[in-house]
Amino acid sequence: MDFLSSKRFITATLAILIVMNVALLGLLWWQNIHKPEERQIRITREYKRQIYFTGPLALSEEQSLRFRKLRQEHFRTVKPNIQAIAELKKELVKESIKEKPDTLKIKSLAGRIGTRQAVIEKELALHFHELAMVCTPAQRDSLQKILERIATRKANVRKERFGSPPHEIREFKIIREER
Repeated sequence: MDFLSSKRFITATLAILIVMNVALLGLLWWQNIHKPEERQIRITREYKRQIYFTGPLALSEEQSLRFRKLRQEHFRTVKPNIQAIAELKKELVKESIKEKPDTLKIKSLAGRIGTRQAVIEKELALHFHELAMVCTPAQRDSLQKILERIATRKANVRKERFGSPPHEIREFKIIREER
């Protein structure tokens, strides 16, 4: 009788396969039930931006520190204007939902918001200039592309939110999540 067709061999093989299946199913079950100790890593916008600039620009440690200081200084400078715009927008909303809104007040609020926004944009341009002065001439081209992307991001978000005109072709990006 051939060894591979013997009853003992087939029984042993089946027993080994059953044990392996049970072990693998147990491992899968354990992985789903058992959660490893989760370390919470908080990635802030500031940290993301540092990665965002440091990688593509190949910034030195000194340049990276200078970028961080310039960004903090810039945000400290524009924060009062951002807060003032938020308050003015609240007033604008309150006025606009009234039974009979005061159009002169709405126009005045919109003008004040525009003035504050113009100051923010001017400060942003000066901030971009300061960042460029930290970079080497070779890094400035990459910086320009990054800053253009940042500067136009809000316009692109608005375009997606409110839709593009029918004559425009919209580009869709499909992101697949790998598990």
